[in-house]
This record gives sequence, C-alpha cells and structure tokens, in this order.
Amino acid sequence: MTTLSDRVKETIRDVPDFPKPGIVFKDITPVLADASLFKDIVGDFAARFIDRGVDVVVGMESRGFLFGVPLALDLDAAFVPARKPGKLPYKSVGVDYDLEYGKARLELHIDSIAAGQRVLIVDDLLATGGTAQATVDLVARLGGEVVACVFCVELDFLDGRNRLTGHEVYSLVHY
Repeated sequence: MTTLSDRVKETIRDVPDFPKPGIVFKDITPVLADASLFKDIVGDFAARFIDRGVDVVVGMESRGFLFGVPLALDLDAAFVPARKPGKLPYKSVGVDYDLEYGKARLELHIDSIAAGQRVLIVDDLLATGGTAQATVDLVARLGGEVVACVFCVELDFLDGRNRLTGHEVYSLVHY
C-alpha cells in the first residue's frame, strides 16, 4: 500500500546544485501541481490538529503560505504570514537568524497574535531549523503559545528538529 509520505516522495523533484553547488534542492512545485496530493497533505495536517484548539496558523515566507492558508481554513483558524523585512505594511516585530545558506530576518505584525492564542507553525521544509526557531521566538514575543511546528519535508541529516526542542514537530516526509 502506498502511503501519503511515499506519494509525496515520488512527486518531489530533486534539483542538483541549487541554490549552490553541492546542494540537492527538494522542489515541492510538482507536489503543488497535483491537486489531489496537495489536498491530501493539507488534510493530513488538519486531521492531526483539528482537536487541538488552534487559533492561528503562521506560515513562513514564502512556501509556508502555500500550506498555511488552506490549513488555516480547514482548522477554522486565522492565518498570519511571517514575512521578510519590509514586506509588512504595519508595525512589526522581527528576529534575525541563521539559514543554511546565510542570514535572514522574519517579521510579524505586532497585532497578529494575541496573548494566549494557540499557534500552529507551518512551512514546506525543515532544514537547519533557523527559520522555524525564529518563528517560534516571534510567536512567543507576541504572547502566543506554540501548539506544534508542521512541515511537508524534513532533512533529518541537518538536525533542525533539535533547534525546536520543547515543541512538538511533525514532518510528513523525511530525507
């Protein structure tokens, strides 16, 4: 029997030497192009968290938006984008962090999460964990409670999960 994880792995495209030599990029665009598969992924995420009292889904720029918006709708929750600097039009808070390829910054609107709201963080990929940890930090600064961090793909060899110690982590596919 083919599992959802198997279906996703069969659909993800490997792109060698992107964004730099020696990296094998896990391209999820073929997954997004398969409406049935994409729907099943979002459904899997939603089924895991439907009874967990999620108030807000935070998706990280930019592929986290793709999974986060339909997931928020399925959970009857708000969606909040974690954006790169200069992309949010209102007052924001931000955090600088390290990426597997350099440095970055994420920001949230100061009024995007109320104290005590239960937050599900979602992105397409967990690599070194820098982006996810930065998002966890931002949610905490605004007074939110992280329910879990959810990913379509996890690159286990980069050990990003360890940056999220103390938080539930769910990844559909592992490499």
